[in-house]
Amino acid sequence: MHVVGTTKAAAPAVSPLAGEPIKRADAERLAGVLKAVADPARLRLLSLIQAAPEGEASVSDLTAPLSLSQPTVSHHLRILTEAGLLEREKRGVWAYYRLVPSAIAAIAELLTPPRKRATRKTR
Repeated sequence: MHVVGTTKAAAPAVSPLAGEPIKRADAERLAGVLKAVADPARLRLLSLIQAAPEGEASVSDLTAPLSLSQPTVSHHLRILTEAGLLEREKRGVWAYYRLVPSAIAAIAELLTPPRKRATRKTR
């Protein structure tokens, strides 16, 4: 297994909702990750990959459902991979993408206010 494209834009450790100011570098990293998902096609890509059998998909699996060209889908996948939200595994001539669950969870955690976080964990 040859995995390419690991987390480059890691989410910061401190939430902007934690009650303390977020550091500039952390804000820039979080903004980069949020910018990556702030596109309807990319949000759909994340959901299509999550829903795919085995939790992974290739570009050829994703072009028809999105009604986008292969180069456009590849571009969006590259952005999501560089943001650390997807992993890319090369198998022969094909590349398969899968979600990085810890990255998705980290974003959700950062955007959940501390009081809600405590309530959610005790449920």
